[in-house]
Amino acid sequence: MKALHRKELYGWSVFDEARNLDFHSVLWVRPEGNVVIDPLPQSTHDAAHLRALGGVAWVVVTNSEHVRNTRELVSTFGAKVAGPRAEADTFPLRCDRWLATDDELVPGLRALELHGSKTPGELALLLEDTTLVTGDLIRGHVGGRLNLLPEAKLKDAAKARASVRELVARWPRIDAVLVGDGWPVFRGGRAALEELSRQLHG
Repeated sequence: MKALHRKELYGWSVFDEARNLDFHSVLWVRPEGNVVIDPLPQSTHDAAHLRALGGVAWVVVTNSEHVRNTRELVSTFGAKVAGPRAEADTFPLRCDRWLATDDELVPGLRALELHGSKTPGELALLLEDTTLVTGDLIRGHVGGRLNLLPEAKLKDAAKARASVRELVARWPRIDAVLVGDGWPVFRGGRAALEELSRQLHG
């Protein structure tokens, strides 16, 4: 797995040829039990690295289309699963916890609901107020910039724009945005979110 901008964060990726961009997963290594967000299938090397770093205590699935390799991590490590509360009635696998805005899965990891995306109540995760991990709605199709899921795929474009505006207003300390799809922004994430907000509301 790749070391990210914080020493306890790692990631792995799969390139999607149809969309010409990478899909990403994030691992937060913590003494009390590691957390994985939207786990993709892993290479033999990455799977061994994950095991060496302590395995997985929690898997967070940001939306029902990002279940990916969750069942395998549950089977291998006995991991618990958290998903978006707004999808509780239709989610494709059992969750040990349902998350909505301002819920803390573990200390320092806060859930935020982003509305208007492909699925209701899609989650983003905010790590210690400075690192935002997103699922589908906020993406990075061009290096150094953020964009929304294409409008044709949005359930409600106005709610999606409002979600970005709320992120900018509520969380001024965000510096990194680790997108599920595309290029991450490791520094200057606040400015990238502000630019996205201006484009959406300009």
